[in-house]
Amino acid sequence: MERDAPPLSSTLFMDGVGEVVLTLRPDGISWKPSMRSRSPGSQGAVASSCLGMDFRSKIQTEIKFSDVYGVELIDSGLVHNGSWNIGTFRWGGDSEAHRFVVHGFLGERGSASPWVLVAYTFGHKYLKICQKWVEHIEACIKNEPARPRSLLVLVHPLCGKGKGRKSWDTVAPIFCRAKVQTKVTVTQRAGHAYNVVSSLSDRELRSFDGIVAVGGDGLFNEVLNGLLASRHEASYPPSPTELSFAGCGEQSQQCRDNTNGRFSSNDVNDMASETSLTSDDHEPLLTSSMPNGTDIPKSTTKNEECNAANQAPSTPFPNDWFRLGIIPAGSTDAIVLSTTGIRDPVTSALNIVLGRKMLLDIAQVVRWKASPSPRDLPSMHYAASFAGYGFYGDVIKESEKYRWMGPKRYDYAGTMVFLKHRSYEAEIAYLVEKADPVTIPTSMAETRTQPSQALQKSPSRLICCENCAVCGETATTANIYSESSRWVKSKGRFLSIGAAIMSCRNERAPDGLVADAHLADGFLHLILVRDCPRPYYLWHLTQLTKKGSDPLNFKFVEHHKTRAFTFISSQDESVWNLDGEMLKACQVSVQVFRGLINLFASGPVV
Repeated sequence: MERDAPPLSSTLFMDGVGEVVLTLRPDGISWKPSMRSRSPGSQGAVASSCLGMDFRSKIQTEIKFSDVYGVELIDSGLVHNGSWNIGTFRWGGDSEAHRFVVHGFLGERGSASPWVLVAYTFGHKYLKICQKWVEHIEACIKNEPARPRSLLVLVHPLCGKGKGRKSWDTVAPIFCRAKVQTKVTVTQRAGHAYNVVSSLSDRELRSFDGIVAVGGDGLFNEVLNGLLASRHEASYPPSPTELSFAGCGEQSQQCRDNTNGRFSSNDVNDMASETSLTSDDHEPLLTSSMPNGTDIPKSTTKNEECNAANQAPSTPFPNDWFRLGIIPAGSTDAIVLSTTGIRDPVTSALNIVLGRKMLLDIAQVVRWKASPSPRDLPSMHYAASFAGYGFYGDVIKESEKYRWMGPKRYDYAGTMVFLKHRSYEAEIAYLVEKADPVTIPTSMAETRTQPSQALQKSPSRLICCENCAVCGETATTANIYSESSRWVKSKGRFLSIGAAIMSCRNERAPDGLVADAHLADGFLHLILVRDCPRPYYLWHLTQLTKKGSDPLNFKFVEHHKTRAFTFISSQDESVWNLDGEMLKACQVSVQVFRGLINLFASGPVV
């Protein structure tokens, strides 16, 4: 410590405790009873007596700077006497003093429980002593450079059950105490957040340390697309027609065909209602639609390429410093549950102000054609959690008819879509590694006689967790291709096609769609559910609601871990679900970018 630094320890009065010796340590502060207030065996315990019996309970005696989010001087006032001990000394009643408060939180490590705000109030008769302690604690907090200083906050007022504004009002004092400047915008319509973020100049963007979405997965998707639309520079994935399916071996080492029709079998037990994994963010009264992605030019000349390079944004992605955050207020909040393990606004706000940081994979979705007939200009979109077709897309499309129902419309729409039991003819090509243990059967006969090969070859699943070793590995290459990669084709009728970039946990699917999906490993999980009897599909959906079950262990379900895939359907009404947003598309290419963005989180506690 420097010579002019405050003393390492001082005797102060602690609210609710009494006279203590407050000590400054390199990693935090601690306190204990002063010598004159200490009775035998009283250190670190609150003592009380009843019917002649002595009771002592353990109390908090320290807090680390990593758990402190703010410190402030408050008005002079009473410092209330506590019952740290009953013995030789008891501070005589409450007293007026100059005061300061240390704001922190309590949370059990490794537990998916909400973090609880705590405030420790200290008092001294001299204002200067309090000021010095505040200055020194502030200096120690500022030594943690990961903590944000300025944030753009976008609040969806109608998400969930109108929880957006209320959630922000609850956590706003946390940002104030942490001395984080916030520029708050309350969205007025669907697509408003996208427009706000996409219109930010580089200078405006660099004035913020990150953007916080107060809402659900749909609002986060708007922010994500607005941020990356003009700032992410990367090669596009191959289009389905470029692979030419029949000759895709020319682009890769091998192309294997997996074509079959409808799956059929006997009775199914354990029937239950279906689960909708869709996200809710755009509530009734929001009438405008979100912009339809970023158009991709059909051709570019060399001069245009040079001009584009000269006009390239000075804040490209990925980068190391800019982060996104979510304060959950939606109907499912799958992204928050998958990245923190708990759906709690206070916990998420603390993750933000404390500067937690983790990488997050993002899927780039290129829509080549919206329908089979017109010649469309391709458009680019991004998804953070999930891209789904068939059942997942139909639920989103059907739910648009029932916006007046609020979040319950997804349950109703899910039931209606399930009863219709529609399947779609489609062709999918996905990229696999030679060493990939997840393979697919080459014929329908093999599919009927063998259990899930993914389960056979992966008996133990490595679940993504806080400070995950898998997600922390350094990526060897940004290219989706490797020497051992090849394209594999799958063709047939499908009830649903899902691409999970993360586990997609929610309150109805506690393990998510893919329990062992990682947040930053550079892969997505492609789930192909072939046409099957309605009871079997119901059984599959039911397994999603059960913790510890395996909804992918069915003969009609294919599970592929891949970096990219393409999709073609001849259906005019083809609809995709991107993080709860509807996208009409019959030709799509999807690729994953490992750790494309940083999130204010440290991984799920499971």
